[in-house]
Amino acid sequence: MQAVRSIFQRRAPAEGSGPAKMIVGLGNPGPEHARNRHNAGFQVIELWAQRHGLEFDKHQKRARLAIGRIELPGGKAERVLLAKPLTFMNAAGESVGQLRAFYKIEPAGILVVSDDLDLPVGRIRLRSGGGAGGQKGVKSIIQHLGTEEFPRLRVGIGRPPGRMDPVDYVLQNFSAADEETMAIARVRAADTLDTWLASGIGEAMNQFNQKNET
Repeated sequence: MQAVRSIFQRRAPAEGSGPAKMIVGLGNPGPEHARNRHNAGFQVIELWAQRHGLEFDKHQKRARLAIGRIELPGGKAERVLLAKPLTFMNAAGESVGQLRAFYKIEPAGILVVSDDLDLPVGRIRLRSGGGAGGQKGVKSIIQHLGTEEFPRLRVGIGRPPGRMDPVDYVLQNFSAADEETMAIARVRAADTLDTWLASGIGEAMNQFNQKNET
């Protein structure tokens, strides 16, 4: 999908011209976690950054950041901040809350991408707000933003087999079969982010939540 085009700028936003939207991917830092199920959020926004020529070359507020200027249909343009908190999953809200305060981005303009045990592998679900649903990174963000009213894109990783502890399951890499499914899901999730930026939460939900029901 080519709904938006990115122009990467290496300099930090000038005073009064900071990003209006922030996309947060959830995961755990370190190469040993890069392909884990729990890092689906990192994986999606890394793909989205590649698509739009962005680089995570800035470190601020305990997060790796990429900042780019996004041109939307109709000649509009918007600066977007991508963030990968480096706090580990359960404390992600500490970083997100600090970034929100520094860049003065309203909660409705902060979209969080996370893994979800309660969705089948590769299923995505976009919501405009709501509870954490057991996702501790999202729970931490709710606590530090002081609201549940921010959009989130949930990426299904399925339930652990048998009696496996969910903690062990999410810290494993995807199986070969699941990785094939996830490769498609990451592209679809990146398309969802494009539509959210270009057309808003309602249109993105209509397009991509309906696709997931078929």
